[in-house]
Amino acid sequence: MSQVNVGRQASRLQVSGPISQVNDYFYDQGWTDGLPIVPPTEDLVLEMLEACPLSGTQALGRIPPLDGTVTVEKVAINSVMAGCKSDYFPVVLAAVKAVLQPKFNVGSITTTTGGAAPVVIVSGPVADRLGIHGGTAVFGSGHRANATIGRALRLTMRNLGGAVAATMEKSTHGWPGKYTMCFSENQEANPWEPLHEEMGYQPNDSTVTVVASRGIHTLVESSQETGLGVLETMVGSMTAGGISGYSFQSRGASVVIVLGPEHAAEIAADGFGRKEIKEYLFEDVRLPMGQIKNRGHYGTRSWPGEYDSKPDDFMVPLVADVDKLVLVVAGGDGRHSSWFPAWSATQRAVEVIQD
Repeated sequence: MSQVNVGRQASRLQVSGPISQVNDYFYDQGWTDGLPIVPPTEDLVLEMLEACPLSGTQALGRIPPLDGTVTVEKVAINSVMAGCKSDYFPVVLAAVKAVLQPKFNVGSITTTTGGAAPVVIVSGPVADRLGIHGGTAVFGSGHRANATIGRALRLTMRNLGGAVAATMEKSTHGWPGKYTMCFSENQEANPWEPLHEEMGYQPNDSTVTVVASRGIHTLVESSQETGLGVLETMVGSMTAGGISGYSFQSRGASVVIVLGPEHAAEIAADGFGRKEIKEYLFEDVRLPMGQIKNRGHYGTRSWPGEYDSKPDDFMVPLVADVDKLVLVVAGGDGRHSSWFPAWSATQRAVEVIQD
């Protein structure tokens, strides 16, 4: 007995044959992301549901663009298909709840040509307990929790919300985050408090922060000998790479900055804390108005009205305010860092993991 969401409710259906044939059937129905799935048999779905205190029939909301009803059971089905262990299910549920927050505007991720995808950042003790990876090759393959939690969210968006290529999915290119993008902080190498504590949660809490992004920009700085030098290089990368983001500040989108541990240690040694790093980047990641006019999304800009009367030498910040910068430490050895440019039509969303 296999179980799958086919639109508005979870139906039971019989699919006979070897697992390869079951996978072919699911693929032909449009229920997969192109990769093989774990058939969501009733016993596996029930095992997933036992990992959370909520009823399977509890509705969490409706997910655009097709406004499918999201129930706990339907999320469990997609989590099984993604290959999740049942222990991961509370994290998946938190991520789904986050994207359902109206301010996240999940429908815009699917229907935009901009190729945005959700980036799931796990902070707190649950990351170590579940093996959610935040170390070497943090955005790469080989880590089941990272791969399957992010994939379960994407399959939920696909099978309940209609995020299917050639229909509602309109990305010109997209990026691999359309399959999965989930990671944790490398707290052992973090010289500052973790993300969830910076946001005001308790040390024993665990959270998911979901940000919509158009991809990953990486940078190397192995020549400068100071933390300030690292930040100067980061400013250069973010200033040039953010051209399409300057015009949409009023929508409150966030940029994620991922410092590699070596860069983080160098910056901390120069006396920078989280607050000082974000303030430095906010003040310095700017472009002159004259370089923004009639480029990128200038024609559909959404920014403070007074900007339109500013001269060409007015320096426009990349984000609306310093709190729109999300700072984490993750990755392994090497003088590398990364940043995720914002998808402008969304705001980041946070949920506490109820495990």
